[in-house]
Amino acid sequence: MSTGTEEDGRTRDAGHGEDDGPAAGARRAARRDAAVRAAVAQGLLGPGHPLVALLDVTGIRESAAGLREAFAAVTPPGTPVLHAFAVKATPLVPVLRLLHTEGIGAEVASPGELALARAAGVPPERTVLDSPAKTPAELREALALGVAVNADNPQELARLDALAADSPSGPGGLRSPVGIRVNPQVGGGTIEALSTATATSKFGVALRDEGAREWVVRAYLDRPWLTRLHTHTGSQGIALPLMARGVAETYALAEEINRRAGRRQVDTVDIGGGLPVDFTSDTAGPTYARYARLLKETVPGLLDGRYGLVTEFGRSLLAKHGTVVARVEYAKSAGGRAVAVTHAGVQVATRTVYAPAAWPLRIAAYDAAGRPKAGPVVTQDVAGPACFAGDLLARGIPLPLLEQDDHVAVLDTGAYAFAHHYGYNSLPRPAVHGFTVHPADGADGPDPVDGPDHTGDPDHTGGPKHAGGPEHAGGPEAPGDGVAFALVRPAQTAEELVAESGGAHADALLR
Repeated sequence: MSTGTEEDGRTRDAGHGEDDGPAAGARRAARRDAAVRAAVAQGLLGPGHPLVALLDVTGIRESAAGLREAFAAVTPPGTPVLHAFAVKATPLVPVLRLLHTEGIGAEVASPGELALARAAGVPPERTVLDSPAKTPAELREALALGVAVNADNPQELARLDALAADSPSGPGGLRSPVGIRVNPQVGGGTIEALSTATATSKFGVALRDEGAREWVVRAYLDRPWLTRLHTHTGSQGIALPLMARGVAETYALAEEINRRAGRRQVDTVDIGGGLPVDFTSDTAGPTYARYARLLKETVPGLLDGRYGLVTEFGRSLLAKHGTVVARVEYAKSAGGRAVAVTHAGVQVATRTVYAPAAWPLRIAAYDAAGRPKAGPVVTQDVAGPACFAGDLLARGIPLPLLEQDDHVAVLDTGAYAFAHHYGYNSLPRPAVHGFTVHPADGADGPDPVDGPDHTGDPDHTGGPKHAGGPEHAGGPEAPGDGVAFALVRPAQTAEELVAESGGAHADALLR
């Protein structure tokens, strides 16, 4: 497990903003503690509802502000900058709507993700379509809407040529900004599966392959409507200097294209996302501010105002602001080790269960009332409900001894976790609630009129929702513990699960 070093890209830092260090981490933890206690007190967690996912609305807003401020600090006023959230990280419409209200657009990589962004009200001009396998229909829809498109390869560009020729405004008369994704082939990080700038990556045009760079330049010279250039070096496990090197290689290519074109044809560089997350503490780092400063030092010409910028961060915006909370159904021992059997496992933390060395998650212990659990620390396993031996969230972890009816919180799961349900054993999707903690409760946070009601009521037509039991989710309830909840996604019912599994076609194979 990484300890947060410069080499593997998980360096601990002050947080996403200049003042976002250990103190900000402590405030996040205090809000989380208040939310867990309130979830139990208000009935979101209980014997009939043993699993829930929570999103910290205040934390999400703070991360969005930190991102905007970091790049505003290194670019001249008036520089066009679009921060497009990687929808794959947390594909939930209320989350996308909240980020939209905070000035963040959407990066989508499938028809489903584009539909989610549109449902959240993200305008086409603040949406970017990336995917290595776009169909003609997907390209046609994006171009008709005016969504920016990054072509992945020569064959996709040929499809775009045909669509551009058929444009109602004539050849090249596209509404959408269009660019090409390039792979600078600068190398990988500590997690191979997330390293997208290796020599043999499936993404983009491999710039160091023979003839590839010249092909890219000629593609732009032959197509005046190509105005963007895109790269993405990777995400978790990528060191910041390697990320910056990939951006520098892409900037150099943009400069070459413009020099040979004799004009500023490439006017926007999409630098992708990939800022890694420190999963070892409550500190949010490395920071956007630190990365932006590194880019300013490494690629000053990119940030001097001559180019527009697009970023595509995902995990770093949401991970720290999500928590899965599960009841301990049984406490037992095996081979002399304590084992807490909970309702959170592979279905909500798939990567951690199948690849624990690459994706360790922190676990926090709470008592039956949802209060942080005290007591002597005991080495124990935290197990999930799935029917295979490896369904463990943590092995040999030191925690106060977990007992039946206690709770465990799986931290830093706001991205690529509970929003990506894995249907092993037909386990249902848990409910997801946004929360805001009133300042009077001891943790900072905006007044609820500026908080979770925006998540549950994106048109801001209703007041804050203080959630009671899940059967009341979505409607106004009595307040409790100074925490206001808003339903983001209801728990999946048995009827919905059966319907998704072909229940309406039970006799289909008997014919």
